[in-house]
Amino acid sequence: MVLFAEQFFADHLTLPYPEAAVVGDTYYAAPAPDLPLRLRIGFTPTIRAGEYGGLRLQVIHLEHGPLDTLALSFAGHGAFEIRDRRQGRKPGQDGYGVFRDWHNLQTPSWLGLGVAELRAAISQYVRLWFPGALSVRTQPRPAAQVLAPIAAAAPALGR
Repeated sequence: MVLFAEQFFADHLTLPYPEAAVVGDTYYAAPAPDLPLRLRIGFTPTIRAGEYGGLRLQVIHLEHGPLDTLALSFAGHGAFEIRDRRQGRKPGQDGYGVFRDWHNLQTPSWLGLGVAELRAAISQYVRLWFPGALSVRTQPRPAAQVLAPIAAAAPALGR
């Protein structure tokens, strides 16, 4: 599976946690290293093999395992709104608000992703579970570093 997960988390979500790593297709972090809690973010598969419709966030306690899970859909956070509008896709149509890992393997299959609303939702979730942790930056990167258009930030946490 070619998801370019490390590039996705480093370049687009720009999560600021110093104790973090991407293992396979999953991001792991200790947003508040003094707490026995860890953050895990992975891709949420759809019913189709090799297709992903969002991100799955989990808070893991080092001794007790998963404490909470939250799914953030790409469609619900406008992540592919510009790409889908440009391609004439509408909600409910095949390929709307998702990315697939079997497209051109030389470039990330999530190209065109708008991440501002996802960053805002992740930041809100992290603040809830990890008091005092660094917030996820919700401002877009400088134009020279952006691979995809950025949608406007939304303060609400999608469930």
